[in-house]
Amino acid sequence: MLDIQFGADYYPEHWPEDRWETDAKLMREMGLGVVRMAEFAWTRLEPREGEFHFDWLRRAINLLGKYGVKTVLGTPTPTPPAWIVENHPDVLAVNSRGMRVSFGGRHHNCQSSRVYRSHAVRLLEAFTKEFRDNPHVIGWQTDNELGNSHDDLCHCPSCRTAFQDWLRDRYGTVEELNRRWGTVFWSQEYDSFRQVPTPAWNVTAHSPSLLLDWKRFHSDLVCGFQQFQIDIIRKNCPSHIITHNFMGFFDLLDYYKLAEPLDFVSHDQYPTGFFDNPQPGKTPSALASSLDLMRGLKNKTFWIMEQQSGPTGWTILGRTPEPGQLSLWTAQSVARGADCVVFFRWRTCAVGTEQYWHGILPHSGRPGRRYGELKETISRLKPVMGEFRGALSGAEGAILYDYEQNWSLEIQPHHPELDYIKQVQVYYDAFHARNVPLDFISGDRDFSPYKLIIAPLIYLMTPELEDKFASYVKGGGRLVLTMRTGVKNNDNVCLTERELPGRSGDLLGLEITDYDCLRDINRAVSWAEATGLSAEKWCDIITLRGAESLAEISDGWYRGNPVVTVNGAGKGKACYVGTEPNGALALKLADYLIGEAGLEPLARQADGLEVIRRRGAERDYYFVLNHGPEEKGFTPPAGWEPLSRENGAVPPYGFRLFTLRR
Repeated sequence: MLDIQFGADYYPEHWPEDRWETDAKLMREMGLGVVRMAEFAWTRLEPREGEFHFDWLRRAINLLGKYGVKTVLGTPTPTPPAWIVENHPDVLAVNSRGMRVSFGGRHHNCQSSRVYRSHAVRLLEAFTKEFRDNPHVIGWQTDNELGNSHDDLCHCPSCRTAFQDWLRDRYGTVEELNRRWGTVFWSQEYDSFRQVPTPAWNVTAHSPSLLLDWKRFHSDLVCGFQQFQIDIIRKNCPSHIITHNFMGFFDLLDYYKLAEPLDFVSHDQYPTGFFDNPQPGKTPSALASSLDLMRGLKNKTFWIMEQQSGPTGWTILGRTPEPGQLSLWTAQSVARGADCVVFFRWRTCAVGTEQYWHGILPHSGRPGRRYGELKETISRLKPVMGEFRGALSGAEGAILYDYEQNWSLEIQPHHPELDYIKQVQVYYDAFHARNVPLDFISGDRDFSPYKLIIAPLIYLMTPELEDKFASYVKGGGRLVLTMRTGVKNNDNVCLTERELPGRSGDLLGLEITDYDCLRDINRAVSWAEATGLSAEKWCDIITLRGAESLAEISDGWYRGNPVVTVNGAGKGKACYVGTEPNGALALKLADYLIGEAGLEPLARQADGLEVIRRRGAERDYYFVLNHGPEEKGFTPPAGWEPLSRENGAVPPYGFRLFTLRR
């Protein structure tokens, strides 16, 4: 297991070589133990086809190694150089309007192109063999943020052929595709797979079934693009670790599949958001959920490969982190499962697109406030991180997070503001506010370790998942299903055998024969004495078939209609939420579920503070984080021993660390 806790993303090719040793000394003084390098350096590694220049990188690696800094190398496949594009312009991607993109950015390549892959194989074979025996190189990052810059995907002839071949593998015959997609609609029946288009721009809209399979295909294509790189690295560098830097709730790819062949996942964490996002940035709960999702992809700890270390920006800048925030965000990443935090970037670049994506050091290269703050943070965290390396949260509740549900609702969201990820976040926020940890899990995971599973918007339903839900509840679990459960089958075609929510209606004890898309209003909700509750975006009109109503609509033509229900089945209970709850309703539901499932908040007297646990073999480690600009008092529960040098109140943008022997 790697004994490395902190590092930085370093670009020696951007700076004079006589500066490198100064950087190495400053890294050692700061407490850094690893750098990521070379993920965008293709032209410096291979300026002309087959002409490899590795000497400069070897010198940088060995110099850093002399100061105790190891290296993770990035495969530079996101930046095909101009000489490849000049000789093979068809390696450039084609957008949905049929326009070939230009050279000049990154990820401008088509990932199905055999020509492009042949160039990548040549470089990676030479690159991995060159550094496989270097004692300072510990591993590899595949590409960089796979899927980034491909929102419009690629519609070139190569991708169309690859898509058609993927469909043939999935359906076997074009007749089976026609049957399952329902291509009789609008006379879209195909005589051969070669007639099936990519969903390029057209005058109306493509079939929802075609669109969902296109998203599946593209995810598989990118996962395959990563896999051929992994195969080369495993062959030539069998003792090295392999990871990739993920992007939280980025939804173009199925991250469970992308994560599967990696030793561990890494993540890029930017708390203020990006320069084009609303400022001042993401909520503490949104930051927490991204980290928890990374932990859930493989049910293990992870690295941060890019942790924000200054204001972000390309053409427009984001907010500058206030004193203490860089430290706080670093602690939050560690608390939620990061065994190593690598800061982006070491020094703010003076050239190119990211001149204002600030690093630990400013343009001048002189250590300042950010360097000092992070150096102090490392001195606090590094001595104890080895004690809980590999430790998870010990969560007893989970959210089922599914990429295909998200894709299907992106295709047909019903309400213009309905968003799968945002609705997942509504439920997560409520438990985060109560300091009750949740894991993110896929539908393939074993449900039995969890007392509670929340499964929002299971729009695509399979008989296997229906049976799994029923077995979980009857065995004693608490399950929450929501609006739009069981609407379609896995081909994105509406189910017609029963009223909604299909066979899950037996488990839930209800039936849905009507619904209302709340386009211009919300509906008031009553639940005991609670106030400020409302139903948003959607409301199912529910007929009870044995379930008990917990909350009802209290205005409009379906006043009195149940909106939150519970039904006993076997040893467990299944709840149904027939709307998107507002924050107050989500909190009321969370409080009910916490009591019903027997979940325990990590700390009950922690108003406005985020409390996080990493569960070691003999001890639990608790982080108490203050995301606000004012000091907040905190009295630790009985048995908690402080590990931080400071005691008492938690300062603005500060954190405290405690341990509890079990």
